[in-house]
Amino acid sequence: MHIVQINYRRPEMPKSEWEARYTDDRAKPFLDVPGLLWKIWLDGEAERLAGGIYLFADRASAEAYARGPIVARIRNNPDLSEVSVRVFEVRQRMSEITRAPIDFGKQAAE
Repeated sequence: MHIVQINYRRPEMPKSEWEARYTDDRAKPFLDVPGLLWKIWLDGEAERLAGGIYLFADRASAEAYARGPIVARIRNNPDLSEVSVRVFEVRQRMSEITRAPIDFGKQAAE
């Protein structure tokens, strides 16, 4: 399994205006991303940092997402700065020990 970590600095604006962008419809396209098992949405209000942690079933899916159209829109959005996109392999045993919310057994069976 692989993690894609995306972080960016969001524009300076009232919190209510930023929050209004996050509707249920904004999350739904992620349900169709190939290989994506889950996404955690991040927001650091004080420092205006935001982003996500994405768990993918395999490296090819993670790298395809990182090079794909959703991430390209993030990178090309003039309202966002300091965009960082990284792909990591999950260390299974250490993650199991620290109770990562990952069903490694299910992945092995598939």
